[in-house]
Amino acid sequence: MHLPWHRGRADHDATVPATPASVEGPTAPPRGAPRPEARVASPGPLASPGPAAAPAAAPAATQPALALPPGVQLAGAWGWRLLVVAGCLAVAGWVVSRLEEIVVPLLIAILICALLQPVVTLLTRRRVPHWIAIVVALLGLVAVVGGLLVLVVTQVRDGADDVTAKGVASYDALREFLRTSPLQLTDREFDQYVGQAGQALQDASQDILSGVAAIGSAAGHVLTGGLLTLFATIFLLIDGRGVWHWVVRLFPRAARPAVDGAGLAGWQTLASFVRVQVIVAAANGVGIGLFAAFLGLPLAIPIAILVFLASFIPVIGAIVTGALAVVLALVVAGPVQALVMLGGVLLVHLLEAHVLQPLVMGGAVKVHPLAVVFAVAAGSLVAGIPGALFAVPTAATVNVMVKHVASGRWRAAVEGPALPDGTPAKGA
Repeated sequence: MHLPWHRGRADHDATVPATPASVEGPTAPPRGAPRPEARVASPGPLASPGPAAAPAAAPAATQPALALPPGVQLAGAWGWRLLVVAGCLAVAGWVVSRLEEIVVPLLIAILICALLQPVVTLLTRRRVPHWIAIVVALLGLVAVVGGLLVLVVTQVRDGADDVTAKGVASYDALREFLRTSPLQLTDREFDQYVGQAGQALQDASQDILSGVAAIGSAAGHVLTGGLLTLFATIFLLIDGRGVWHWVVRLFPRAARPAVDGAGLAGWQTLASFVRVQVIVAAANGVGIGLFAAFLGLPLAIPIAILVFLASFIPVIGAIVTGALAVVLALVVAGPVQALVMLGGVLLVHLLEAHVLQPLVMGGAVKVHPLAVVFAVAAGSLVAGIPGALFAVPTAATVNVMVKHVASGRWRAAVEGPALPDGTPAKGA
């Protein structure tokens, strides 16, 4: 027996198709339970990855209006970094120019210390007290340089009369030759040209004297600069290692191994450069001096000494003194001897460039000869004669220091010894 409301319920059930849970899936969750799509099921081990969901589009307000090409972005990143480096170098150059009265004597002292350090070490190993070894090395250097200068002055004084007489004779011969040559120069025209040449020589001599005066003004005074150089050399020879350790401690602790390793590598390069430069200068002086003696020039020994001393300024020093030797040969001996002297100077420079530089200088200073020429030119343009003197050793030292830092060899002092597989040891 069915009541009316039973009949309505039965009719409703008959009209709605049944969806058994065992066939179609689970029943609807009760009210208050989380929605099924909110659940994140972790994929099983055998589940295949589905298609990646597309990222949500960024709002229009956050998207860049103009996307720069990668090349422009890279150029901009490098550009502002290079500007920062150039600014730092400019500030450093300005500071050095303001403190040149201290910087120039200090740099000269460093070069002298690099030259004398092997002598002091050799004497110390032979059980000579350290302070006596320093005194002996300094006195030996003063004796050698002073003796060479005294010899130059003596030779020039003794041969001045002979050079003057031969110069007057060559001047008269040149005047007569130009008068009878196809040029047909009159005495008035000849005197005019000689006056112009004398004015040009006077201007050049003023530039040279101003450069020499710049050396004295760079030290404030010749005596003051000499005393500063002497004291700095003595202290560097006594406790140079302690001074360097004090400089290293000025840097952050993490950077000290890199600074220390780069400084030691730069010092070895600087010491090698100074010793090799002595050999190269001696070879230039002896070679050009022998050619001058072969031609019978009266000032062959002073020419050789001047070439030796000037060759410590790479490239420029030997060229200037060699040109002086050619001019002397032209004035004293004649055009043929001048041409022979020019050939001798060129031969000596070719031997230096193709024999001494690759064999002797190449292992000590790993700088290309073209870089040497431009370094000397830039140094002389910026700081005159002191800039030309310090350009090459500075470039060689900085080159080695940068390569040492970039190589990463200093990290061994921080990470400790490495295991056979290349990983750092524990506790290093």
